[in-house]
Amino acid sequence: MSFSTTIKTELQSIKQLDCCNKAELSALLHVGGSIEMNSTGLNLVFQSTNNAVIRRFVSITKALYDIDLIIIKKEIKKLGKHNQYIVKISEKVDDLLKELSLINDSAMFFRDVDEALIEKDCCKKSYLRGAFLATGSINSPETSAYHMEIQAFSLVQADVIKEIANYFNLNTKVAKNKRGYIAYIKEAERIADFLRVVGASNSLFVFEDSRIKRDFMNSINRVMNCDIANERKALDAAKKQLDCIEIIERKHKDKISKSMSEAIFLRKKYPDSTLLELSYASLEHYGVQVSKSALNHRFRAIKDLANKIQIEEGLR
Repeated sequence: MSFSTTIKTELQSIKQLDCCNKAELSALLHVGGSIEMNSTGLNLVFQSTNNAVIRRFVSITKALYDIDLIIIKKEIKKLGKHNQYIVKISEKVDDLLKELSLINDSAMFFRDVDEALIEKDCCKKSYLRGAFLATGSINSPETSAYHMEIQAFSLVQADVIKEIANYFNLNTKVAKNKRGYIAYIKEAERIADFLRVVGASNSLFVFEDSRIKRDFMNSINRVMNCDIANERKALDAAKKQLDCIEIIERKHKDKISKSMSEAIFLRKKYPDSTLLELSYASLEHYGVQVSKSALNHRFRAIKDLANKIQIEEGLR
């Protein structure tokens, strides 16, 4: 079961007031509905491949209007075998068109939403829930890319969803795709907020738990990569210091200062150690701790002397 299906199954059981049911049913039909004309007049049609969404649609429609619905089940074999559910409404169609704001003054279907229908915050949340149930999807939190989208067939629809979502500070944006337009969210924190807004509490817990684990593992990997990089850098520096020491000891072994000699001793004894580790080792060997800064200064002096020797030898 996909993460989106899990969310929709959870949302199917939410109980709410009639005003919220109307807002949710309006969104379901705005985003997932269509108009069918036959000999008896207009029919409202809603389609989904998700059985939980169909149950939700049927439940709130009957609760609000107490009408008989025609439910058709079709088997679709393309792109994997699954069922397509079609719900047809032939009763009280004029009432639904008016009360659910499914047709505007210009006789255009499924575009504008009456502000009175989504005046309350709870109704705004229900509208978002209905839109998501109809055509929404959220990537599994196990993936590396966070993405939530609701498919709409017109820019007007997508903008309505965006504006309602952004009322709750969800940073929703709109983009065009092959099927129309999508209202989408990319940020993990805002997707979590979306789940909270629409009432998917259990799915929110799963999402956040997975996100925290992923972020924790990413943090560990970053620290490990940083440690590895630092260790490699320290080893490269140590090797260069040993090369310089070899040049100096071959030519100027008897003319090395005490401080330089101490640094050479520490590096040769601990060839893989960092400056900080050499600093601690100096206390053990000399009774006085030589600071990282002092050691760094001495190794620079060793490098300069080695370069000078090579120049004098005509090697550079």
